[in-house]
Amino acid sequence: MTNTKNAVITGASRGLGLALARGLAYEGWSVVVDARDGGALRSAAAGLPPATTVALPGDITDPAHRASLVRAADDLGGPDLLINNAGTLGASPLPALADYPIGQLRAAFEVNVLAPLELTQLVLPALRRRGGAVLSVTSDAAIEAHTGWGGYGAAKAALEQASNVLAAEENLVRVWWVDPGDLRTRMHQQAYPGQDISDRPSAETVVPAFLKLIRERLPSGRYRAAELMPPVAVS
Repeated sequence: MTNTKNAVITGASRGLGLALARGLAYEGWSVVVDARDGGALRSAAAGLPPATTVALPGDITDPAHRASLVRAADDLGGPDLLINNAGTLGASPLPALADYPIGQLRAAFEVNVLAPLELTQLVLPALRRRGGAVLSVTSDAAIEAHTGWGGYGAAKAALEQASNVLAAEENLVRVWWVDPGDLRTRMHQQAYPGQDISDRPSAETVVPAFLKLIRERLPSGRYRAAELMPPVAVS
């Protein structure tokens, strides 16, 4: 076992997951990263800063894949941080709830709620021993009523409440759920097919907010990345 801190980050082949993996790796963390697209994941991992990176392609809803993530973290000495970033938008273009295909809604809950909770259950014993943390990526759609976002928002709301209860139950582990804000990611583009979203900031811009939360080990709870960002220096 080494003194290096180890993070498991799901959905890390692009977007926010990759940006967080890069940010932690620059700070000396070892990272276990996954994504469904093996080629994209290997390419992303090859571009990470020099550090221990374990890239495991797979579907987070697959129990065998979740177990492989835990084994990989254990091989590094044990997880100190789980970032539940992998998610799915659900039906696209975004339908009204009155028209939402229930099969697609069920699949969205499987990816956005059940799989993160099951992975969290697997790593909790090690996180308790190591004084670790669980960080789940959420959205303002979980707490606000945006037309068309009912399916995704309902799933994120469930993830938030699960995190809220977990935070109340765990006294050795920090539990955070963080709204990164609107970002220029592939998922956000899927929500607005054919529209220009180039005005949204890149995922890299909010990494300092997440690193502040992790470094300072702030109390368990819900956070907005915008509130954690370092103040802008005024000349």
